[in-house]
Amino acid sequence: MVRHNNQLPENLPQLQNLIKRDPESYKEEFLQQHQHYKSTLEVFRLATNKFNKSLDEIVIFLARVAHCYPNVLESFPQEIIDVLQTYNTVLDNDMRLTFCKALIQLRNKSLLEPTVLLSLFFQLLRCQDKNLRQFLETHIIADIKNVNAKQKNAKINTTLQNFMFSMLKDSNVRAAKMSADIMIELFNKNIWNDAKTVNVIATGCFSKATKVMVACLKFFLGTDVEEQKNEESDSDSEPNIKEVMMANRVNKKTKKREKQLAKAKQLLAKSKKKATKAPGFNFSALHLIHDPQDFAEKLFKQLGKNNDRFEIKLITLDVISRLIGLHNLFLLNFYPYLQRFLQPHQREVTKLLQFIAQSSHELVPPDVLEPVLKTLANNFVTERNSADVMAIGLNAIREICTRCPLVMNADLLQDLARYKHYKERSVMMAARSLIGLFRISIPELLHKKDRGRPTEATITLEMPKYGQVSANDFVPGAEALLDNKFESTEEVSKINVENDDSDDEWIDVSGTSDEDGNDGDSDYDDDDSNDSNNETEEKDEGEKTNIANENAEIEIKRNKNDVTNESVKSKVGNTKIEEITNVTSQKQKKKYTLIKLERKKLKLKKQKDAKLKKKETITVEKKEKATLISNERLLTDEDFVKIDTALAKQQVTYAKRGLKRFHPNDNERGDFIKLADIENIYKKRKHDKQTRIESMKKGHEGREKFGYKDSRQNPLCSKTNREKKKIKAFQMLKHKIKGKVKRSFKEKQIALRNHLLKQKRMK
Repeated sequence: MVRHNNQLPENLPQLQNLIKRDPESYKEEFLQQHQHYKSTLEVFRLATNKFNKSLDEIVIFLARVAHCYPNVLESFPQEIIDVLQTYNTVLDNDMRLTFCKALIQLRNKSLLEPTVLLSLFFQLLRCQDKNLRQFLETHIIADIKNVNAKQKNAKINTTLQNFMFSMLKDSNVRAAKMSADIMIELFNKNIWNDAKTVNVIATGCFSKATKVMVACLKFFLGTDVEEQKNEESDSDSEPNIKEVMMANRVNKKTKKREKQLAKAKQLLAKSKKKATKAPGFNFSALHLIHDPQDFAEKLFKQLGKNNDRFEIKLITLDVISRLIGLHNLFLLNFYPYLQRFLQPHQREVTKLLQFIAQSSHELVPPDVLEPVLKTLANNFVTERNSADVMAIGLNAIREICTRCPLVMNADLLQDLARYKHYKERSVMMAARSLIGLFRISIPELLHKKDRGRPTEATITLEMPKYGQVSANDFVPGAEALLDNKFESTEEVSKINVENDDSDDEWIDVSGTSDEDGNDGDSDYDDDDSNDSNNETEEKDEGEKTNIANENAEIEIKRNKNDVTNESVKSKVGNTKIEEITNVTSQKQKKKYTLIKLERKKLKLKKQKDAKLKKKETITVEKKEKATLISNERLLTDEDFVKIDTALAKQQVTYAKRGLKRFHPNDNERGDFIKLADIENIYKKRKHDKQTRIESMKKGHEGREKFGYKDSRQNPLCSKTNREKKKIKAFQMLKHKIKGKVKRSFKEKQIALRNHLLKQKRMK
C-alpha cells in the first residue's frame, strides 16, 4: 500500500504519536529521521554558537521516542553529553537548554544513569546563563529527591557529595554558590540530612567568595522560623470549615459554594490526619558538626583576618556563640572581643548582648565572664542612661546568670537588686526578675530580705561548685506517686520517718543572720527562731552549754585565787598586791568576753547543724521514695504528668498568693536565647482611659463639627423628601424598600410597562 500525501517526515509531533502507538510499523520513518539527525549534528558542529531550528526539533523528537528503539539510540545520550562537555561555554543559550531538556527526558525514561547526568549538570553551572542555572538547580533537587524517595541510595549520594565538595572550592563563584544552595535545599527537605552534608557545607564557611560564605553561615543559623511562618500563612489562607458551612446553608445554593465546601472538608480531613501523625524531629545542623571546637576557632580566627561588613560579622558571631553554648566549648578570647562593643550607643547592641549570653555556659570559668558582667553593670545599669537601656542591661545580666550563675558575686547582686524600687517600671521588673532567678538558684547571694519565704523546691538547694555535675539514678519528683498507690505497702512504712511534720515546715537554708541587722525588713523575719520542732533540741543543747560554762567559771575562779595567794606570798608591800589584783581583773574580763563569744559560736553552729540535719533527712526521704518508685515499676505518661504537676507545686508551695515570680525552667529553655528575652521591657501606661478621652476632646476644640453639613442658605426653610427619608425610622420605610429588592421577572415587566406608558402620556 502506497501512502499518498505522506507528510510524516515534516510533521514530527504526528510521527511521534504514531510511533508510541506502534513502533514497528513506523521504524523506517524513524530511521530516516535518525539519519537526518546525524547529518544535521555534523553541520551544527561547524557553527556551535548559532541556533539550529531543525536540530532543536529533531533532538527533542528522538528523546521522546528513545524508549521505543533503545538499541538504535544506544549512543544518542553520549553524543549529546559530548557536545555539551566540548562546547558548553560556546553554545547558543537556547540550544544548550534544548540539549539539557533532551537529557532529562532520557533520564526520566531510565535510559541514563543519574550520576553521569548530575555530574554534567554541575559542570554546566559555570555557564553565564541565569535561566539555565535555575532550571538545572530545580532538576537536580527533584532528581535527587526521586532517587531517595523509597530508600536512601548511599552509592549515588556519596558520589554526588564528593563532587559537590570539589565544586564548593571551584574558582567560579556562581557554580560554588549554586552547589551550596542545592545542598542547603536538600538538607532542608530532609533528603540529605546526614552529618557528611553538614560538614561539606561547613567547609563553605571558609570560602573566599563572600556570597558562598554568607549562604553557608546563614544555613547554620537555621530556617525553622521561616518554615513556621510559611506554615502559619498557609493555614491562614485556608477557608474556615464553619464559615463555609454557614455560608452554604444561608446563601443561595450554587456550584461554586458546593466546591468550596468540598475543598474545606478535604482540608479539614488533611489537618486531622497531620495532627494524628507523630511529629518528626531532626537534629539541628550545629549538632552534626564533627569537630565543633576546631570549627569555632577557625571562624573566630577568620573574623579577625577578614575585613567584612558589619552585618557579616554579626552572622559569624551568632554562629560562634551558638556553637559555644550548644557544645559547651572553650573559646576564652571570644568574651573580651565582644566586651569592647558593649556600649549603649553601639549599633545592634541587643544582638551582641544576645551573643554574649548565648555563649555563656556552666563550664566557662567565672573569672572570664566576670569582667563582662561588670562592664554591663557599669555601661548599662546606671542612672545616667534611660530606663530602657537599664532594663536591657539587667535582662542581659539575667540571661548570662541563668546559664552561668557562678559568675555573680554577692556585692554586685545586692547592688542590682536595689533597683527593685526604681521609679521606672521597666527597670523595676527587670531587677525583680533577676532576684527571682537567684531565689531558686543561689539564694545565699541575695540579701536576706530579698530571699523570700523558702519553698519545698528551694529547701534542698546547695551552693553549686564549678564543674560540678549532678547525675540522678532516679526520676526526680517520683515520690509524689506514693501518695496515691504505695502508701499501704511495707516498703513505704520502712522509709517513713517518725516525724512526718518535717515536710510541712519551711526552713531557712542559709543559716546566716543579716549582717546589717535589718531582720525586720523581711516578710518572714522570724522564720529561724520560731520553729516549734527546733525548740526542744535547742533546750537540750542550751542546758549542756550552761553546765559546761559553769564548770569553766569555777575553774577560772580557782585559778584566780591560786594566783593571788602565790603573789601575796612572794611579794611584799600593799602597793604591789594592788597592782597584781588589777592585772588579774583585766585578764578575768578578757576571759569572760571570750567565753561569751564561744557561747554564741556554739549556739549558731548547733542551730546550723540542726537545720542541715533536717535538710538532709528531707532530701534522703525524698531520694529513697523516688528510687523505690523508679526501680519498682515502669512509669506511664499519666505518671509523668503527675510528677510534673508535683514538681511545679513544690516551687509555689508556701509562697504568697498573687505574687508573680520568675521561674526559669530548663526544659522549656531552648538551646538558644531569643532576642525578645533581652529586649523585653515592661512599659507603664501614662494615662488611663478617662484622661485619654479628655485629651482627645481638648484637641477637638475650635474644630468644625464632624458629620452631616447642612448646605441650605435658609436653615428655617423646609427639606426635601429625600432628606426627610434619612431622618425617618426604618419601620416607616421598610415596605417601600421591600418592593425594590428581589423582584420577580414579572414584577419587573409590569414596572417597565408602567414607566413606558407614563413617559408616553407625558409626551
